[in-house]
Amino acid sequence: MTSVVAPVDGAVVGPAGVPDPVFRDELLGGGTAVEPPADATEAVVLAPVAGTVAALHPHAFVITADGGPGILVHVGIDTVSLGGAGFTTHVAKGDAVERGAPVLTVDLAAVRAAGLAPTCPVVVLDSPAGSVGAPTGHTVRAGDELFRL
Repeated sequence: MTSVVAPVDGAVVGPAGVPDPVFRDELLGGGTAVEPPADATEAVVLAPVAGTVAALHPHAFVITADGGPGILVHVGIDTVSLGGAGFTTHVAKGDAVERGAPVLTVDLAAVRAAGLAPTCPVVVLDSPAGSVGAPTGHTVRAGDELFRL
């Protein structure tokens, strides 16, 4: 089994807590989500699994787990509209990363100032909706286990 860790600190809200139907209805795959604390102004976003950076955008990335599926981390909702403003990437597409390695940094205050939610979905791509079944209603620190594959 592969441990998938929280990319950011916050409350685990699950798909139902994501203000976007693509993630809420798990159209890309089963998953969960973390809501950063309201007073957090910045977050270093960690790789949820060890693997290869298969896709990288300022606001989102996919890590293909060693011997496993792609894990999408999307930082905020509709944050693509920021055009990369408020985000700094620390890796490149094709890089090998360890679980818990910094992938990007986000200015959460800028995300909120733009009227966007900082909610951070973590999705097992192409898995059935409801397949992750991660517990919700608790707080995690970045690097804590969210669920197992």
